[in-house]
Parts: sequence; C-alpha cells; structure tokens
Amino acid sequence: MEPVAPLILTLQFDERSFAFFDAQRRRYFPPQRNFIPAHLTLFHALPGEHLSRIEQDIETSSSHHSSFTLDVTGLRPLGRGVAYALASTELTALRRELALCWNDWLKPQDRQNHQPHVTVQNKVHPSAAWALLDELRDGFKPFRVEARGLDLWWYRGGPWEKVRSFGFSR
Repeated sequence: MEPVAPLILTLQFDERSFAFFDAQRRRYFPPQRNFIPAHLTLFHALPGEHLSRIEQDIETSSSHHSSFTLDVTGLRPLGRGVAYALASTELTALRRELALCWNDWLKPQDRQNHQPHVTVQNKVHPSAAWALLDELRDGFKPFRVEARGLDLWWYRGGPWEKVRSFGFSR
C-alpha cells in the first residue's frame, strides 16, 4: 500500500496582502523552482491518513476565530533566500491550539518554535540572497496584513494541491 501524502496547513491572507506577497515571490523566487503561491506555513507535514480528523479540528478552530491582523515586522535572511517576518498574538494562540490537538503526530520541524514568515526568495546563491535582503530592507516600513482563514494542502512533491479552505467565521 502506497503511503498517504502529507498535508500542509497555511494561513489565508486578505486579497491585497496575498497579491503583494505573491508578486514579490514571482519577482524574486527562481521561476524554475516557484511551484506554489506565497504563503505562511503553520504546519509542514501533517499525516494525510488522518485527513478527516485534521479537517474537523481545523473547522472547529476556525469557527471560534475572527479575522485578525498580523504585523509585518521586517525581513529575515534564510541563508539562500529572504522572507518577510510576521508577528501576531492571535496567530501564536491559534497555532498552539492546533498543535495541542495534533501533538502526537507532529514531526520535528513542526515541533520547533514557530517563526511566522512569508518566503519571497529561496534556493539562490547566498550572495544573491544578501543583496536582496539589503535592497528590501533599505525601503522597508512595517505594515499590517489580515488573516482571513486557513488553507489545507496535499504535498505530493510538486505543486501543492488544495484540499480545502476554512474561513474564520466570527
């Protein structure tokens, strides 16, 4: 029996914020490696064999949350790329709530301290990453974006396949 693909959970942004991040990603990410839209990952590898339970937990959680804002606080180096750093007490609480539901299933990457970010460049030479970091930092001013819900995706090695979107209902 073939193993079930893992699931990825991401934060859903308002249209304006998503358009900004996705345009940055299309501009700076190597095109031959840019298979997915801009995103903020909450969990990287949830067990696909537990899809129905995961969907139920996300639906329950999202029904208890309202849209909220996140502060885009700056840019951070990724070694071979650049990301926008984000912060939100609501996001921290939401992720903690879901992590407690799935504690037994979490892989090491998802057990680490979550550092919310949106990657706009990756898989480039470190000198190119540092040059972009300097360029983007030069004109950076903190701003806010809005979280509207959660998106669940299948990861099958290439472009992600959306399973379902969960809007915040309050």
